[in-house]
Amino acid sequence: MNLDTPIIDTHIHLWDQKHPELKWVWLEKDAVHPILGNIDAIKSVAFTLNDLWAEARFSNIEGFVHIQAAIGSPNSVTETRWLDEMAKTGPAPMRIVGDCALNGENATSQLEEHQESPLFVGVRDFNAEVMFAAKEILPNYEKSLIYLTKKNLIFDLDCEWQNIPQALQLAQRHPELQIVLEHIGFPRRRDDEYFDNWSKAVHNLAKAPNVTMKLSGIGMTDPRFTRDSLRKWAEVSIEAFSPQRCVLGSNWPVDRLFSSYDVIINFMRDYISVLTTHEQELICKTNAKRLYRF
Repeated sequence: MNLDTPIIDTHIHLWDQKHPELKWVWLEKDAVHPILGNIDAIKSVAFTLNDLWAEARFSNIEGFVHIQAAIGSPNSVTETRWLDEMAKTGPAPMRIVGDCALNGENATSQLEEHQESPLFVGVRDFNAEVMFAAKEILPNYEKSLIYLTKKNLIFDLDCEWQNIPQALQLAQRHPELQIVLEHIGFPRRRDDEYFDNWSKAVHNLAKAPNVTMKLSGIGMTDPRFTRDSLRKWAEVSIEAFSPQRCVLGSNWPVDRLFSSYDVIINFMRDYISVLTTHEQELICKTNAKRLYRF
């Protein structure tokens, strides 16, 4: 296992529930995660960049990408401004993938406000999978995707394997838009039938050269995972997309429900250890530097 290659962690979440304007509804006292169920173990009042660094600092981390987390807030731009301010004194560089309802009438103006932060590099919109499931192509959404392409902003995509055909169509309609599939498609089950369907779907999505696979959250629905139980999911992801189109993410601190930061990162390093040094560098940091504009 090569511990020398620095990693840009492309998937982290931060919060401070004392903030007067922001809300994190998924972290509220009585909230139950729709997929993971009980996540009370991570429901601290705050988890900031300094708190993250305390857990990540021994893993040779070079930077972080924060993915929108302040769900339920009146204005998603407030999260970007809060993170931008935090990053000014943070222990490691950070970039921001914010929230924006891309089908909204004011999506473009909201994206312009996000871009007032030089750290803002892209969007995650949970409405995408709802649109895919309904097999819809929405004019306002298409307009927003064209804007993302024009501004060189990333489209971080949460999408289960069943909706990947629609995701592929979107990628083909917008061939210059850089899309990152989060959490390897967030597999919900671990049986052989599900794995086979997921594997076929991700190989199909990999046909779009503008899509990158994010190796993150691999263990989220396998709470008693082992190094070996997760290995095939990582290996298929890399096989489908190649080292040229993969990045790493810890999904921290959500994955603290199941393990510690260094264990997750070391598993990732082990899964890519069979690759050349150059290929490992691509997955660990080079691809992330390019996509998320470090």
